Amino acid sequence: MSIITIEEASKIANKSQKTIRRSIAAGNLNATKIQNKYRLSLSDFKKWLKNGNTIDNNVEMTNDKYDEINWADISDLWSSNGWKNKKDRTDLNFVDLFSGAGGLSCGLVMAGFNPVGSVEIMPEAVETYRYNFVEKKRFNENVETRDIRLNEVKDKLVDSLKDIKVDLIVGGFPCQGFSMAGYRVVADPRNSLYLEMLDIVDRIKPDFIVMENVEGLRSMLNGKIEEKIINDYKDIGYDINVTILNSSDYYVPQIRKRVIFIGNRIGKINYHPKPLLEEKNYKTLGSAIKKYINMPEDKSINHIFTNHSLEMIERIKKVPEGKSLYENYSDAWKKSPWNKPSCTIKENHGGVNIHPKLPRVLTPRELAALQSFPDDFIFKGSKKWQLVQIGNAVPPLLGKAIGLSVRKSM
Repeated sequence: MSIITIEEASKIANKSQKTIRRSIAAGNLNATKIQNKYRLSLSDFKKWLKNGNTIDNNVEMTNDKYDEINWADISDLWSSNGWKNKKDRTDLNFVDLFSGAGGLSCGLVMAGFNPVGSVEIMPEAVETYRYNFVEKKRFNENVETRDIRLNEVKDKLVDSLKDIKVDLIVGGFPCQGFSMAGYRVVADPRNSLYLEMLDIVDRIKPDFIVMENVEGLRSMLNGKIEEKIINDYKDIGYDINVTILNSSDYYVPQIRKRVIFIGNRIGKINYHPKPLLEEKNYKTLGSAIKKYINMPEDKSINHIFTNHSLEMIERIKKVPEGKSLYENYSDAWKKSPWNKPSCTIKENHGGVNIHPKLPRVLTPRELAALQSFPDDFIFKGSKKWQLVQIGNAVPPLLGKAIGLSVRKSM
């Protein structure tokens, strides 16, 4: 049997190596890893060419050498929900760094994991996290407002977990401060947050790690940022796989793409969750918020109205679906169509998304629904800070999908 390399396949097909790798990652082209490099059967490759070399558009890539994605079918576990049912929880434990209000944590609990530690600096987000995970769900977790850059904070966190098996550490570190010459991270206080997470992972040594960030990180400095992240974690024993996931593929009624790094130090395959929905079946904005359309204001569940002037009400009425009130804004003051997924929910302090049917902006509760938060997940702080927490959060159902794929890896 003749065996060829990806480079040889690229030349034969007159296609880029990225195209070949995408089809391997999507499962459309069979390949075997030999000494950490893919090899293809020439006969299988010819069949692939004959069939029109289909590429899965869900697989988005930037750095070829890291784009070897293993997709896990999580549909058999999707009906379980550890947030609602204790019987669906496992004995797997996780720590959430940069936890915010707890969107990713909520998703991981849905996937059966138990939170045993978290770090967050925003007081309002910490109050929200404590209320939902400790006071309501009764998880045994010490939740405090704390700055991950302080040595005493890191020491206290590590010490609190010394008798606990930590299976997973997750975190969405800020990336705005990265600027590199070669592999050198220049001085910027925001970069220390990435390094603090790296340090905590090295000290606790969980079996698995998950890192979440904005889609644009993959192309920052021509991929050098991503390369540094992967190499830094390789230096402490973790093999990493990375790709971009779209929340809509996992029942989130919102188009929200995030780059997801998954790694482990125990020789397992890193799986990303195979999409559960095709675009034609995506959950719509209307399906998520229709139950609130006639509901009166209820601050106890974050259903808080904005007081608009009569002039603003008339202006809102005239905004067509799919358009924004202001030309210079894309996802703020936007009226997403009722029968499509919402645009990305962002951190906005007042100029939030417009209701498609009513002359007002969406309430925090409606925005939380578009982020896929459970109805019983309550946000603390003023309305302003509720909006910040919701906009910054990882959609829980995306977190659930990631958690289930990690369980598949385990």
